[in-house]
Amino acid sequence: MPSNASDASHKNAAPPLPEPLRVPVADSHTHLDMQSGTVEEALDKAASAGVTTVVQVGCDVRGSRWAAETAARYDAVHATVALHPNEAPRIVHGDPDGWSRQGAREPGGDAGLDAALAEIDRLAALPHVKGVGETGLDYFRTGPEGKEAQEKSFRAHIEIAKRHGKALVIHDRDAHADVLRVLKEEGAPERTVFHCYSGDAEMAEICARAGYFMSFAGNVTFKNAQNLRDALAVAPLELVLVETDAPFLTPAPYRGRPNAPYLVPVTVRAMAAVRGTDEDTLATALAANTARAFGY
Repeated sequence: MPSNASDASHKNAAPPLPEPLRVPVADSHTHLDMQSGTVEEALDKAASAGVTTVVQVGCDVRGSRWAAETAARYDAVHATVALHPNEAPRIVHGDPDGWSRQGAREPGGDAGLDAALAEIDRLAALPHVKGVGETGLDYFRTGPEGKEAQEKSFRAHIEIAKRHGKALVIHDRDAHADVLRVLKEEGAPERTVFHCYSGDAEMAEICARAGYFMSFAGNVTFKNAQNLRDALAVAPLELVLVETDAPFLTPAPYRGRPNAPYLVPVTVRAMAAVRGTDEDTLATALAANTARAFGY
């Protein structure tokens, strides 16, 4: 096999199983429906690494239904349901850059968004659905019209989470100030999680004062992510979670290869090094924090 083909094959290969954690933890944010293999295979492999619980996150109506159904089927899976921030402008404006895996099949405009939100509301009432999210704001490639749709959707999700007593899971990309503003204006739910925390240490102190959970993903291991390590260093231990966001954000040294819940130990060990603590102490806190955040 030519060397370039071999390199490509290696880059696409699943990373090896890490040394298992001695204290089991939860992956607080994953997308099993976007990963290769079956749910059973993913859960078994995760458990063999000491990751005994996963939170399956919905990003559109179909994915949210799948998350709820999967959580009902497996004790190790808890669900959250939502329209991803990029899904809202896609529904309202037919935005081709909107985040979706199913194409523009729903009715458009505000009526389409209202119909999708009504279904998220219905799903959020289910007992095995533990959170509403990922919702929030994503300004990475969003124009003014898209921002308006995102904010409307975000505010609706906050209301749904509070009414059902569920955790709110936030996606915040290039939108820190506006996310914090909307949370303050609407009144955040009692349990609010910043998924894939992307702010700096100053923002971490703001989140800590508000009692928001901060969930760190594999990108905390990236060389160019000193801001995340600085934030992790000052975040109160009782508000810290860990996640994969799999199949995305695979931790170093496997960056660019497929991510999955079984790789949580790689990130946990990197987080323990940043905080100057041992992995068992951190894992104990992470497990308790995730159960408290999602109410299971």
